[in-house]
Amino acid sequence: MKITHNKVGQNLNINDAKESSKSQKAGASAKTAAPEAALAELGKTTKSNESAKVNVSDRARDIKKAKELATAAPDVDEAKVARLQKMIDDGKYKVEAKDIADKMVDEELAWS
Repeated sequence: MKITHNKVGQNLNINDAKESSKSQKAGASAKTAAPEAALAELGKTTKSNESAKVNVSDRARDIKKAKELATAAPDVDEAKVARLQKMIDDGKYKVEAKDIADKMVDEELAWS
């Protein structure tokens, strides 16, 4: 008798003592032959797939190129940082608290 309880992340197998000893004896010989058969099958499929070809779409090539360009680009725009730093140092960079608050509210509403 085998009872299986399948819930996410749980598998319980309960065997009667008689059946478990029978299945263990029978399974022992099958387990020793299974790896060799699996390796033989793997060898067959590997040989037949050696000549397999893959066609990549133009879109996939474009995405790959865009990703390469994005990863090659610097994370920080040094020219922009220098320009803003100069404006702050000269006292020309003014920030309105109301504008910041409005943008914070807009961003929060966009995430909701």
